[in-house]
Amino acid sequence: MSALPDSLTEIREDFLALEQKDRLLLLLEFANELPELPQKFQDHPDLLERVVECQSPVFIFVEVDTAGAFHLHATAPRESPTTRGFASILAQGLDGLTAEQVLAVADDYPQSIGLSEAVSPLRLRGMSAMLGRAKRQLRERLA
Repeated sequence: MSALPDSLTEIREDFLALEQKDRLLLLLEFANELPELPQKFQDHPDLLERVVECQSPVFIFVEVDTAGAFHLHATAPRESPTTRGFASILAQGLDGLTAEQVLAVADDYPQSIGLSEAVSPLRLRGMSAMLGRAKRQLRERLA
């Protein structure tokens, strides 16, 4: 099994270095850092796929650029900071990786960042669903 990419390792270590209450603050920081959608998705929201497992309306789209780098675009409401935070972790942590690196990320990565006591299992399943959808979309793009 491949090692976790440095970007996701760093995010996990940042969370695990904090006490539970501070982990939520870091998650809120990630929520505020969710990259804006590129204009082409703002003009065509129909290109985005809804992650129905999330309690809040989350939509994602993955791309592989001409250099082979992976990009996850996501949108989630500002009034849903947990969901936005999870989307931002994935968007930032997976950005620029190769397809092989993304597909090798363990499906249980969301459970490994130390938020299981701070957020509900349902919310963590939502983040797992985002990761699963991103991998599925990537496989489809590669096919």
